[in-house]
Amino acid sequence: MARRLLPLLAAVCLVLAAPLPAASRTAGPVSGFVDAHSHLMSFEAFGGMLMCGRPFHPGGIARALVDCLDHYPNGEAAWFENFTRTGSPTGTHDPVGWPTFRDWPAHDSLTHQQAYHEWIERAWRGGLRVMVNDLVANRQLCEIYPLKRNSCDEMATIRLEARRTFEMQDHIDSLHGGPGRGWFRVVRSPEEARRVIAEGKLAVVLGVETSEPFGCRTTLGVPHCTRAQIDRGLDELYALGVRSMFVCHKYDNALCGVRFDSGTQGAIVNLGNLLSSGGFWRVEKCTGPERDNTITPAVLPPELARLLPPGVGLPVYPPGPHCNVKGLTSLGRHMIEGMMRRGMIVEIDHMSVKAADQTLDMLEAAGYAGVISSHSWADPGYFERIYRLGGMITSYGHRADGFTAEWRRTKELRDRLGLTGFGYGLDANGMGPLPAPRPGSAVTYPFASHDGSAAFDRPSTGQRTWDYNHDGVAHYGLVPDWLEDGRAIAGEDFIRDMAAGAEAYLRTWEAAMSSPRR
Repeated sequence: MARRLLPLLAAVCLVLAAPLPAASRTAGPVSGFVDAHSHLMSFEAFGGMLMCGRPFHPGGIARALVDCLDHYPNGEAAWFENFTRTGSPTGTHDPVGWPTFRDWPAHDSLTHQQAYHEWIERAWRGGLRVMVNDLVANRQLCEIYPLKRNSCDEMATIRLEARRTFEMQDHIDSLHGGPGRGWFRVVRSPEEARRVIAEGKLAVVLGVETSEPFGCRTTLGVPHCTRAQIDRGLDELYALGVRSMFVCHKYDNALCGVRFDSGTQGAIVNLGNLLSSGGFWRVEKCTGPERDNTITPAVLPPELARLLPPGVGLPVYPPGPHCNVKGLTSLGRHMIEGMMRRGMIVEIDHMSVKAADQTLDMLEAAGYAGVISSHSWADPGYFERIYRLGGMITSYGHRADGFTAEWRRTKELRDRLGLTGFGYGLDANGMGPLPAPRPGSAVTYPFASHDGSAAFDRPSTGQRTWDYNHDGVAHYGLVPDWLEDGRAIAGEDFIRDMAAGAEAYLRTWEAAMSSPRR
């Protein structure tokens, strides 16, 4: 045992000393992992005071990893954090981040920073090669939350988050010797991504996940946007570097209907749908095997129940299965046509099954490969159609046993179609939990990276050391540990297929860019 550990311990020292992983010396497929869905800059979203801490700060970690002012002195007033973490608006936590980190970050703490740049760096050293940074905004959540320092205008938020992403690139450059020297590079084409990865760096793709793109909401069925606005908006986003985008998210908008949320979260989102569009979700009997999530009875927290109009309560729906009556609108078709003309990747997650089906019909008719389900918000019945187009599936960051089960399910389909490559959509900073610790997990430290080029001990920041076996993915730096747990469950086939994920993503992007619709 001691002899086996010595090379790993030596590798730990090499990892800590080396400024960059070795660059690829071949022109063949890239090897490494893909995170197709995370939110590095969501601290600027929702008014800029809902998410606590930042992924970087020019003043350093002591300025970046601090709690929200309204969480002091003991978290008692942090009703949104408490509610999303425990289901109750009451609760407490230690608000001190750096340097003690007693209570946060944690895998189930949804309003605290999960993706500080040093934590992402550990994941990159562990094999992450492509990351999609989804710029995120939600006007209704911004307006509902009482504290804000930023505009609730979604496009203003998207512009700000794009600027922050490039500022983070510059900040990381400054820590590694100057412009262009850092490991974090925003890319605008698959060719640029391959070049960045060949240099041993992380290729970062900009995406957009927003509920009312270009102001495309409705009021009682009347759209607030035009085709010309959509065209101008797509041109602007493309110029910013955005290459992947959702058409709808959480609320029915002027472009498409959404796939429902369930439980208490569903009740909150349904309230947002009322405030956004003037009506609650409408359901119908599903006509095919695919279906939207079932809307289950739930009670709104008091802080949100007061937003209901006088005499109005949450609707009571018939027993499921539930399907949204709303599909893809003519404006939504125009937007997808515009995305195809620009070679952008269409995010099918969050679409109602009716909208997803109609979108896939359009893409199939055009022979357009640029489609992805990035974080488990599409009905699995559509996976074969996505794969046959040349698209990609990545799974939400479930606990390691659940994630490997999703990998097995998609692998059976990909094996039949002769495809390789899987990935994750961790949704970091997206107000969803990161992978929880798995009962019985026994990740042994130090452990080797997927290709054996590096080794990892328990990560430490400030005075806190995390152990995946007890903490799960408390922050982004524990992703390599989570994948190591996946290896323990599913074996080397799992790691090999995951390491083919970055190549699979780039091939989908390349196929979109070369589409005749361009």
